Parts: sequence; structure tokens; C-alpha cells
Amino acid sequence: MVNRAIDSKYRNTIVCIDSYEERILKGRVYNPYVNGEIGFVSLMDFIHVIEGMLEKMNFPQAYETKRTFQGKGDDDFVVQTCDPTVRGRIATFELKIFFRQNASWQGTLGWLDKKEEESFRSALEMMILMDSALQGEE
Repeated sequence: MVNRAIDSKYRNTIVCIDSYEERILKGRVYNPYVNGEIGFVSLMDFIHVIEGMLEKMNFPQAYETKRTFQGKGDDDFVVQTCDPTVRGRIATFELKIFFRQNASWQGTLGWLDKKEEESFRSALEMMILMDSALQGEE
């Protein structure tokens, strides 16, 4: 029970969106697990960064084994120091992934700038929530 409480802080990932020109997502993520910041330059890069972080933490555990055309690689993250109160130029979200089932993510996305939070049942639904928030912020 104690380990679960300690691990729960890793559920909270801060997503700082710095640019969304032509719907191309660019920004940074912060999670206590990596003790720093990881940049991303596209939606696919964002998904890869989050999934890679979840795989390295093994938290939450994936329900299925990930299938790829490539062999298993161990991507290294470039970690820099980062202030956890950092904000994105356009928007800042708090991403909490509680489950990884049906080859997707389930959790909540909090839009910190507007103090709103919504649940999502898939990565696609999470992306649609982010897009709806960012379309109004451009």
C-alpha cells in the first residue's frame, strides 16, 4: 500500500504546449519520474514520449504487449532540469493516465489554464480534448 501511494505521483505529467501552428503540436512534458523535461515536436513524437515514459516506469502496466515491425529498442530520454511549475506558451495540461487497456490510454486531462478537467477513454479522445482546447487558444 505504501508503494502505491509513492508511485501515484508519477501519474501526474505536466504537458506544456508551446506551439500549435497548423495543428502541429510542439512542447515539453514534465514528470517526477524523469526529473526533468522532455521535448516533442509533433503529435506522434508526443505519443512516443508519453508511451516510452510509461514503459520505463511500467506504470500503469500495459494490458497487452506492444507490437511493432521493429525489434525492441531501448530509447534513451534526454533529461534536463525543469521547474515543475513551468507553463506552456499556449496551454498547460495535467495528464493522468490510470490504465493502459485495449492498446490505448484511459485517464484525465486537466487544462490548468482554465481549471477544467475531463476524463478520456482512449488516446484519440485525449487528443480531441487537447485539440478543442488549443483551437481556442491560437
